[in-house]
Amino acid sequence: MNIKKNKVVCFVPIKLESKRIERKNLKKLNGKPLYNYVLETLSNVKNIDKTYVFCSDEKFKNNLPDNVEFLKRDKILDNDDTLGKDIYDSFTSIIDADVYVLAHTTAPFLKSTSIEISVDKVLNGNYDSSLSVYQNKTFAWYKNKPINYSTNLVPKTQDLEPIYTETSGFYVFTKELWISEKKRVGKNPYKFLVNNIEAIDIDDENDFNLAEIIAKNSDV
Repeated sequence: MNIKKNKVVCFVPIKLESKRIERKNLKKLNGKPLYNYVLETLSNVKNIDKTYVFCSDEKFKNNLPDNVEFLKRDKILDNDDTLGKDIYDSFTSIIDADVYVLAHTTAPFLKSTSIEISVDKVLNGNYDSSLSVYQNKTFAWYKNKPINYSTNLVPKTQDLEPIYTETSGFYVFTKELWISEKKRVGKNPYKFLVNNIEAIDIDDENDFNLAEIIAKNSDV
């Protein structure tokens, strides 16, 4: 009896220009281009069948890991007002898969095992999606109101209800979820908890400088 194997495809959207950090994806982090970090991590994820760099600029064809392919996207998707949804829609319309993994170059310290476990959770059918999150146990407010405690009864920090924030490192979602709802996070997501190093997302120069210190003083 033949059992159909689900096809898992990862894509890493990249554009050359960046507003906050000039040519951020090509900038050297501890001597290596930023975009190389996540691609090397993805190359070690055992349950991903193929990884693509989805980019309009063919400069990114150079020095890709052996099992990473370059897929050229329409330059219109590089516009500042382009939504992530438009990029995901374009990729999924070109490359067919049962499960998609979306990863970003701005999370250089992600671990391959973190992604692998998250993919497995979706492949096993218990979750319709998965994402990387960071847990904050702190007194949190939103719109001038506390959201995880009452000012009438302030708990110990260890007893606080934790707040989970998306790190934007990676998302795993099924083809069915994207086709039916155009969402990368479904109604039943698996939240993979990453540590404070994996959670780093490089958005500005301060983030990059912090990542540089970590990269120089660790084995990542």
